[in-house]
Amino acid sequence: MIQFHCSYQWDDGSKDAWKGTVNQIIHFGSHYEVLILSRSSLRVLVGQSTSGLFACLPDFSVGCHLSTLNDTFYNSEKLIHALDNAVDGTTVAYALKALASVLNFRND
Repeated sequence: MIQFHCSYQWDDGSKDAWKGTVNQIIHFGSHYEVLILSRSSLRVLVGQSTSGLFACLPDFSVGCHLSTLNDTFYNSEKLIHALDNAVDGTTVAYALKALASVLNFRND
């Protein structure tokens, strides 16, 4: 289990912070399935294509391209837009950052 912290600043200037955990990581060879528990339960498929990294959340029928796993700014923007949910998008971005040294993708 990997724990991580999240934070988000709302449009009105107020800030919010919360914790999350990565409870499961399954490597399928071509991609990873990651179970994130926080304010929501989020199952994320993370993989690599010729266009770079991507994340899909089949339970929400969404997906998007990612930057590096450490790039919480870009990734949270993309995930928030895809999910239409600031808390869940931010949570996934911070979980991916916590997994940057665990998930191995080719750097071709």
